[in-house]
Amino acid sequence: MFRIGHSPDPDDAFMFHALTTGAIDTQQRKYVHELHDIEQLNSYALEGMFEVSAVSIHSYPMIADRYQLMNCGASMGEGYGPILVSRSELTHDEAKTRTIAVPGLGTSAYLALRIAWGDVDVHVVPFDKILPAVARGEYDLGLIIHEGQITWANEGLHLILDLGAWWLDWTGLPLPLGGNVVRRDLGDDICLRVTSDVKRSIQHSLNNPDSALEFAKLWGRGIDDDTNKEFVGMYVNERTLDYGEDGREAVRRFLREGQNIGVVESSLDVSTIEFMGVD
Repeated sequence: MFRIGHSPDPDDAFMFHALTTGAIDTQQRKYVHELHDIEQLNSYALEGMFEVSAVSIHSYPMIADRYQLMNCGASMGEGYGPILVSRSELTHDEAKTRTIAVPGLGTSAYLALRIAWGDVDVHVVPFDKILPAVARGEYDLGLIIHEGQITWANEGLHLILDLGAWWLDWTGLPLPLGGNVVRRDLGDDICLRVTSDVKRSIQHSLNNPDSALEFAKLWGRGIDDDTNKEFVGMYVNERTLDYGEDGREAVRRFLREGQNIGVVESSLDVSTIEFMGVD
């Protein structure tokens, strides 16, 4: 039995829909799903808790000895990504002096923020609590991930910075956010078979979007059908089936920039990162 840890949000639910519901043949391989906040999944990966897990790309160097990145399951921002929002209009210089609510220090959103703005004052808040907390004035700014990247305007907030757009403008690359990993101690043969199952699950949802979207909406915290479809489409697409050469380079560049500022574990030579299941 293989345990899969992933986030309780629409894009992960869409990705794993076929595995969750048994819609594809996985032979004798049985999968059990456990849902946790991404920062909790990063922590569990340090312990090797799950055979398969969604993790933040930011956290991968700390678990690279135990896990290998799959070439499928990526969440990449194609000129969009986590956003900074505020109750009032602020210049970037003003915003950099304020306290920012972030979804976790191990998240890729936090790493992107640090690469963009350097050392800023942050406070960790569960991802789904950040928007309402900023709207109430508890924090000056919030770093928003998941479907809040679409729904933030409903709270009457102001967009300060889209980190995915900033990263693309700076590097010409997509912004790597989340990835799927498989535990190395399963052995290469099993790792490849499990990776293939995950890829076929993603492909099944892309081929049968109506049922997968209906399932995904259960994890959207009350979002409507259009918002659900838009958000899932942002992060589950052809890039999710295969990072592509530029996507793999984006992962290496992202982590290298994090190492350069001392935020990412430096012991891993990021140029050596391999992706399980590359054709």
